[in-house]
Amino acid sequence: MRPEPPEPEPPETDDIRRRFAEEARADRPDLATLCLLVGAEADPALGEAGIDAAQAELDRLAGLLPFGVLGARAWAVALAELLGERCGFEGSPAEYQRLDSSLLPVVLRRRRGLPILLSVVWIEVARRAGAPVYGVALPGHFVVGFGDPEERVLADPFDGGRLLTGADAESLVTGATGEALEPAMLAPADPLDIVLRVLNNIRAWAATRPERTDVSLWAVELSLLLPSHPARLRYDRAQLLVQRGEFRRGAAEMDEYAEVVDAVEPSTAEAIRRKARAARAMLN
Repeated sequence: MRPEPPEPEPPETDDIRRRFAEEARADRPDLATLCLLVGAEADPALGEAGIDAAQAELDRLAGLLPFGVLGARAWAVALAELLGERCGFEGSPAEYQRLDSSLLPVVLRRRRGLPILLSVVWIEVARRAGAPVYGVALPGHFVVGFGDPEERVLADPFDGGRLLTGADAESLVTGATGEALEPAMLAPADPLDIVLRVLNNIRAWAATRPERTDVSLWAVELSLLLPSHPARLRYDRAQLLVQRGEFRRGAAEMDEYAEVVDAVEPSTAEAIRRKARAARAMLN
């Protein structure tokens, strides 16, 4: 039996994705807004009121920071005292098993999340207060940095804001990859790269749960709205469509992707075309 055609996306989803695409292409993309729109995609009931409430909470937290803070270390300590000690933002191994841990509106309520989402909270609260803050995309463990390279101070929001020595950062990288810490790993992370990493985490969560191809699909589709993304995401989307029974659409997108890779990897392109033919055969 052929599957029923998919229902069209509701207007709310269309609006979320339009806003996400516009923000991602802005001159200065707003990290909080993009992460909140990811949360709205996961839970359309959040609505505009929920997004506004989350922005207001970030503003409120920023207003609790002391005035007159100077220097990278002083900012890192102030954020650790407020968000880590007073407000209880931190992580635990259990957070890796929850989709909520990748959704900023929920992380703000629960005060629990993955390292990268807790870092987003720190970045956005500190930025509103005027701190020289940025994300640091260490392999396997996202942290935050304060100050310029000469006075850089690193903090780990997942560990309540613990300040990191160079040896600590080296240990995090070695533990995740088995490799040494490279100076390039300490560079400030671009906001769009942070959002893509958040979406990759969501896809990784869904990949171990075959019943949640819906989550995998919207995470891929949001990733494709970013100005810069891996070309292979188009193939990943095609595969998800086939898994969800949308054989014709999935096959068509496989053929389109095969055309893209044919010039550089003709054998890969032919393998993709075979998969497209197999998907169409499912319609018979």
